Amino acid sequence: MERSFTDQLGRVVTLNYPPKRIISIVPSQTELLFDLGLDTEVIGITKFCIHPIEKFASTVKVGGTKKLNIEMIRALQPDLIIGNKEENEKDQVEELMAEFPVWMSDIYTLEDAKNTIAQIGELVDKQPEAAYLNHLIHAGFTDLQTLALQNGIDKKVAYLIWRNPYMLAGKDTFIDHILVLNGLSNVVNEKRYPQVKLDELALLEPDLIFLSSEPYPFKEKHLEEIRNVIPRTKVMLVDGEMFSWYGSSLVKAVQYLFQLQNEIR
Repeated sequence: MERSFTDQLGRVVTLNYPPKRIISIVPSQTELLFDLGLDTEVIGITKFCIHPIEKFASTVKVGGTKKLNIEMIRALQPDLIIGNKEENEKDQVEELMAEFPVWMSDIYTLEDAKNTIAQIGELVDKQPEAAYLNHLIHAGFTDLQTLALQNGIDKKVAYLIWRNPYMLAGKDTFIDHILVLNGLSNVVNEKRYPQVKLDELALLEPDLIFLSSEPYPFKEKHLEEIRNVIPRTKVMLVDGEMFSWYGSSLVKAVQYLFQLQNEIR
């Protein structure tokens, strides 16, 4: 039967329900679909959809999040494509929208993420499973906020996502919201992902500098070049998935962030 849903861009998406041939073009939402139990329904993913690894190995890849293989997607004949406004390219998504049901998310906060999990659960007929994930995420992040308050965590942080040029996660991002929930305030007031030079960053006097594992793969060797310019600030490598993946990985993020709070307090 046909059912219609409204996605997070306000578009009405009509599809055969429940969908049986799903393509996900966002890594965190791919992981969510598999965690909801859609082992056979997900027929296409991107080359960055690495979790769970056994599904990554056995599922058809349809290109990258920013460079989709449209012809391969057409050949798979999906009855649903699930994407995200920030992670996918508008022109490619609009091309797919002309031919297939495409449901888009648009996420900036933890509440947005929980709403997305619930909405995708309804979209794929897995409401109880989605509700359980949201229960775990809500309980875990409530405890994280409580712990941050109890331990008096109140530090200024710069969260670097790119090198050459250096780029930061700024305001109006999901990463920024996760930082705030853990007692951390962003040193930059610019929105989205501003560029910064290290001498400019030093003037902002962050207490902490986080080097994310993605999208740029910061390594130990990059710590020293920043410490040389900003020697009095603690510089740390952090797991970018734990700050930026907004699907079922948020369940895993809770334990990671508990440990991080203990390390920085």
